[in-house]
Amino acid sequence: MRAGAPGGRGRSMNQIRADQRLSFVRPRKKQRIVSVAAAPQAVDIDLATTALLVVDMQNDFCHPNGWFAAKGIDASPIAAVVPTIERMTSATRAAGIPVLWLNWGVRPDRATLPHLTLAKGRAEGTPTYGDHSPSGRGRILVRDDWGAAIIDDLTVDASDIVVHKHRISGFWDNELDSMLRQRGITTLLFDGINIDRCVFSTLQDANFLGYDCVLVEDACATVSPDFVRDAVIFLVRQLHGVVAKSDALLSAIGKPDPAPPPPEPPGP
Repeated sequence: MRAGAPGGRGRSMNQIRADQRLSFVRPRKKQRIVSVAAAPQAVDIDLATTALLVVDMQNDFCHPNGWFAAKGIDASPIAAVVPTIERMTSATRAAGIPVLWLNWGVRPDRATLPHLTLAKGRAEGTPTYGDHSPSGRGRILVRDDWGAAIIDDLTVDASDIVVHKHRISGFWDNELDSMLRQRGITTLLFDGINIDRCVFSTLQDANFLGYDCVLVEDACATVSPDFVRDAVIFLVRQLHGVVAKSDALLSAIGKPDPAPPPPEPPGP
């Protein structure tokens, strides 16, 4: 029997009720514009469309028993920025700004890792991504293992979002871009490590994708020489966004508006 015919199961288009239509109208967030002291110039940002990205603050990079320490890398520059990152996450969270933790989290079978990435990780004969950790705590930077976990010195709230990556840039072959666009995010604040590796590569790609980028200079660290850090800061100022200090951002964000008092109970 023909669909839509009397006695048939289907209905013709003109029989669909008017209230059964789609709406592509999306709610608009109320703008919360603040001015931030930055270089090479001050910048206005809308807190309603801003997110904080915290990159790679994980045990295998930061902990004394992690992968970096086993390779003989001095991680003290990383430890120095942990308190600043904690202040940033706490303040932005309180101001209603989403906090996203962007972390290495490779597959146990390493099926998505390029050969060069594995080879670079194994430089000088040391273990690489997915190998058993010298500490005996699981595998190196494997998702859900100890090495890939965020360090205990940083607070991860239930409202935060954790995004796993398996490239130096956080925008390749994962869901980061989709998550940001679904939330209407257009401005990204960058904290984390290493400023010249995963932070910078992710920031560059964010810029290429049309996001506005703020590098939080004193909330980023690296185990590389100072001249490398200086070059990254120069390039961000020159090409990819602006560079700000955490105090300038915290001052601009301020304290969240207090909750309104409860309504007075009705009189007798």
